[in-house]
Amino acid sequence: MKIVVLDGYTENPGDLSWEGLERLGELTVYDRTPADKIAERIGDAEAVYTNKTPISAQTIGQCPNLKFIGVLATGYNVIDTAAAKAAGVIVSNIPTYGTDAVAQYAIALLLELCHHIGEHSDCVKAGEWTHNADWCFWKHPLVELAGKTFGVIGFGRIGQGTAKIAEALGMKVLAYDEYPNKALETDNCKYASLDQLLAQADVISLHCPLFPSTEGIINRDSIAKMKDGVKIINTSRGPLIVEKDLREALDSGKVSGAAVDVVSTEPIREDNPLLGAKNMIITPHIAWAPRESRQRLMDIAVDNLKHFVDGAPQNVVNK
Repeated sequence: MKIVVLDGYTENPGDLSWEGLERLGELTVYDRTPADKIAERIGDAEAVYTNKTPISAQTIGQCPNLKFIGVLATGYNVIDTAAAKAAGVIVSNIPTYGTDAVAQYAIALLLELCHHIGEHSDCVKAGEWTHNADWCFWKHPLVELAGKTFGVIGFGRIGQGTAKIAEALGMKVLAYDEYPNKALETDNCKYASLDQLLAQADVISLHCPLFPSTEGIINRDSIAKMKDGVKIINTSRGPLIVEKDLREALDSGKVSGAAVDVVSTEPIREDNPLLGAKNMIITPHIAWAPRESRQRLMDIAVDNLKHFVDGAPQNVVNK
């Protein structure tokens, strides 16, 4: 069996092994694949893996040997799943691999918003503490989280994991989800309507998938319902936020700070309105990327193909 990986670099920049896939067939790995080379590089392969390289209906039509598409991620919007189904091509994703990593990262972003640790460290290294008139100084208001309310929009595995850490910091949790599971409620963690969450949360963290119903869920109208001085975290999908509306809210002070690991177009465009916003932290979509998390992803990706070969495909998203 011929296997092609179209964009393997972000999953494995050299610290992991492709050995698991090599045992299953003749493997070719490309670090990146430009749009005009996708069909050519898949060629007569039966299995292809992609992270963010799109596989369209046209590409599927040009690759008649293709039987399996493995997504090296949870999200699979880069695949025309309907066209794949019509062509008899199985599409499998990686539903759980970075739960702990992303939850940890979301809280790291929040702590950075509260303490600006990186900036204060840079100030010390630049000599500002050495030449300061007082024995300490801070560049921004510092925030204690205990007793404040942490709002989670999307209470799946990652949302739940993030909420547990917030609870450990002494925060109360409000969760909004389209399919609430009341068994998850505790004394400090309760479900709420979206409007209740927006009105009561001191921090709002996004952990929902990108659907038509969630696209732009953070916008001028929803921000108007929030507390003055709210903080917003997004480690899920960039289009959940109307970025120009968040920029306005940051510049006005309605939102006291925001931290995102994802934006509407990635890599980020030079004209993205968040780049010039006040009290804004932006990181390059790396919450998922600790080595431990990527190794789990690799193991599941290999397992998905094994199950396909054995006639029992798993994690299929186009049934």
